[in-house]
Amino acid sequence: MDEITNPFSPGAGSRPPALAGREEILHQAHVLLERVKQGRPEKSILLTGLRGVGKTVLLNAIERMAVDTGYHTLAIEGREDQPLAPLIAQYLRKVLIALYPAPGVGEKTRQALAVLGSFISTFSVSVGEVGLKMDIAAARGRADSGNLEIDLQELLVAAAEAAAEHHKAIAIFIDEVQYFSASELSAILAAMHKIQQLELPLVLVGAGLPTLPAMAGDAKSYAERLISFPEIGPLSAMDTAKALRDPALAEGIAFDDHSLEEIFKLTSGYPYFVQEWGSEAWVQAVSSPISLNVIQQCTPRVIARLDRNFFRVRYDRLTPGEKNFLRAMAECRRSPIRTGDLAELLKVRVSTLGPLRSKLINKGMIYSPAHGELAYSVPLFGDFMKRVMPKLARTEN
Repeated sequence: MDEITNPFSPGAGSRPPALAGREEILHQAHVLLERVKQGRPEKSILLTGLRGVGKTVLLNAIERMAVDTGYHTLAIEGREDQPLAPLIAQYLRKVLIALYPAPGVGEKTRQALAVLGSFISTFSVSVGEVGLKMDIAAARGRADSGNLEIDLQELLVAAAEAAAEHHKAIAIFIDEVQYFSASELSAILAAMHKIQQLELPLVLVGAGLPTLPAMAGDAKSYAERLISFPEIGPLSAMDTAKALRDPALAEGIAFDDHSLEEIFKLTSGYPYFVQEWGSEAWVQAVSSPISLNVIQQCTPRVIARLDRNFFRVRYDRLTPGEKNFLRAMAECRRSPIRTGDLAELLKVRVSTLGPLRSKLINKGMIYSPAHGELAYSVPLFGDFMKRVMPKLARTEN
């Protein structure tokens, strides 16, 4: 088929041609945005799920929805090496500057810029000299305590009051929330708690790994009453078929039923992998409908590409001990995987695995669905580990 008209788009955060199976979460986001804009209270949203399920795609779709609804938006991404304060200040600055020259700028907008100036000074954020450019001095005594939980609350409340002054609303989008520290997550939740109490027009929509609900609960006991945590999982067989069939039919090409069944079996319905197989099948096929034989022929190419790119970039960040830990997980036949099973496979004491387990959780490679249980945060990573490490290295202890 023509590569230029290929409707499939495997990529980090790339919007697929059809958001199959995600209608419910998009409706939930629509309700949230509309209610908050009307001054009605509603839980903010933190999406949870494994890598490759399309959380970033959904965040981007909801952000477009927010813009279309009249929101001012800021989108940030959590990183292991980047604190929250500089990230949120840099992007919130743009929102407040956009509000500042609006007709009828009032006291709340000036106040928000003054609070931002104070926050910037307190946390040594390099975002330009806001006060000098706008002749607005930093607000003394507001957002300058050095305590992030207190100061972030002051900042977001001031920003939301400025938006309300212009009959506008603000939506904050945060990807990879799990990379923020416990104190940073606590500060975000405390700020959103105050925003909701005051019924101000500011919402939070974020995404992170399945550990996120537990992290939020540990940070603030009221997290589950403040935030909704929709779980974004793999697509069903029906939605997988729809995600492949509809975009292809729009270009005049069909998949036969056997090819759709094979792709679902190979991908387990994980959207990123569905796009990879759909894209390669499109390139390899010479006629319609795309057959099972085409899928079987392109599968080795897709797996090699995933191993080289999607999986390898994560694998190369690991130490030898961490790699062996993950390889032992692939060896476990029981699900869920228990730490005791790994210790038995590796012939070590359970206590010696604690540091490795913690490091892998911090790197976002695994998570604990329940006490004493482990799972990969990257779908199909166990199969990759078996390919890249055919044998498990056992260490006598």
